[in-house]
Amino acid sequence: MAAGGFCRLPNGTVVVALNLPYGSAAVRVLVHAQNRARALTRLRNLGLRAIYLRGNAAPPTPDEVTAVLHHPDGLIWRTAPADNGVMVNELWHPIRTLLRRSAVVQ
Repeated sequence: MAAGGFCRLPNGTVVVALNLPYGSAAVRVLVHAQNRARALTRLRNLGLRAIYLRGNAAPPTPDEVTAVLHHPDGLIWRTAPADNGVMVNELWHPIRTLLRRSAVVQ
């Protein structure tokens, strides 16, 4: 199951963060939407079908919220931090690059 969480913004919208398995690694996906259900629907419409958010174990950090709010699509990803908490310095990518990579891998 993917770890994830959400935070509600002052204007009523939400930012949902999910750690999803991707090959041998994992990716952290951020979605900005009107509510949690719409955020998950946005991901499902892109082909990520088995996406569920149970609980709020890994909510987005303030830096992640800022990153997704400044992206025009409101849907970004990067490599998830390792289990030991070591963070790789990687910029956020638009979701279309992740989907393009998965099409090439298959």
